[in-house]
Amino acid sequence: MYRRLLMTILPLSFVLVLSAQKTMSLSDAIEYAMTNHPDIRIAKLNVKDAEWRIKENRATAFPQLSLGVNYQFFIQQPALPAEALGFGGSEPGQKIKFQLRNNLSGKIEYDQLLFNNSYLIGLKAAKLYRQYVDLQLSSVREKVRNSVTDAYLPALLISESVKVLDKNIENQQKLFNDTKATYKAGFVEQLDVDRLDYLLSTLKTQRDNLARQKETIINVLKFTLNIPVSEEITLSDDLDALLQQYVALNPDEALDYNNRPDYATILKARELNAVQVDLYRKDWMPTVSFFAAYNPSFQGNDKLFWIPSAVAGLAINMPLYDGGLSKAKQERAVIAAMQVDEQKNMLIRSFDLEIENARNQYKNAKQKVEDQEHDLTLAQRIYDTTQIKFKSGVGSSYEVTQALAGLFQAQGDLVNARFELLKAVVAINKALGKA
Repeated sequence: MYRRLLMTILPLSFVLVLSAQKTMSLSDAIEYAMTNHPDIRIAKLNVKDAEWRIKENRATAFPQLSLGVNYQFFIQQPALPAEALGFGGSEPGQKIKFQLRNNLSGKIEYDQLLFNNSYLIGLKAAKLYRQYVDLQLSSVREKVRNSVTDAYLPALLISESVKVLDKNIENQQKLFNDTKATYKAGFVEQLDVDRLDYLLSTLKTQRDNLARQKETIINVLKFTLNIPVSEEITLSDDLDALLQQYVALNPDEALDYNNRPDYATILKARELNAVQVDLYRKDWMPTVSFFAAYNPSFQGNDKLFWIPSAVAGLAINMPLYDGGLSKAKQERAVIAAMQVDEQKNMLIRSFDLEIENARNQYKNAKQKVEDQEHDLTLAQRIYDTTQIKFKSGVGSSYEVTQALAGLFQAQGDLVNARFELLKAVVAINKALGKA
């Protein structure tokens, strides 16, 4: 019974472990971050806020209807002596009251804005702001995409380095086992065995260190993706696969600033500044509104009397002089627009510098890969030759260990060179706005 229960539970546990792990390519990681990164969630909330801002501004011109009720009871009614008001023949000390003791009134008010330049410009600004936060969302997405790529690639480099070490450890383990067997047969010295054993131990130590570094770097990737550190993720990409994605790269492609979200965002910010300047420049324009009110009322002392009233009208307000307040606001808006112009120029220069540096980095990295591929070919040939000599009894274990160290160095250098080439390719795509 226990065995049958165990056979049921174990496969289920294995499935649960697999489902808890995330296997991610770089594109998977970017897609996950696009949904789960806090910066993108905040940017999306800003978009929703901008939509409600448009509705808020538009509501100002909609009819405004209000209802109110008011009751007053005069504990002491305002009054003046009758003789003070010129009423002759009144009894001495008699007072005339100006307010009945009970006053129950209601009101229904209707207001309708007919024309207001500030409203029109404010509505235009709200729509521009909606476009602005959309562009900000694109800019945030670009930054998150870049940060995920920057976190993913080092983790990928460590993974590739671990693979190289694993392969070398496997080869070295085989050579060590063969040499140990040869030693027992009396054809090599203990020194040869010890040298190979020492090198094998060194490779395993380096492998353990890399594994710990990989864990640290993957934790950084988890943080960037907003994944709990306790969750397991596995990287499914490799350097060759990613480099193949960029095989059609043209490093000399012309830079189009409009492909960069930051540039489009600053252009929209400039439009918003222009609207603000226009607002203060036309501060003299009047505000026209229609209003109407109906006031039902009951007044009296012991008995209430029905006293309704109604009013309707047109209100026109035009500012004449504000002590230079609008002029100061207009000048500040002009200065803010000039500041945005300077920021745009700085942004363009930074884009130009970024693409130029990325192109140089790409050329250097490409040449380095070619050089390291050549060096690896030589190192592999040297190692193969020393192995043959050692197994034939005409070479020493020292030569083998030296050749293996050189081979391992060449393999690591090539992995690093390909990593630098991939970074350069990604940098060019970022600079072109295609990342």
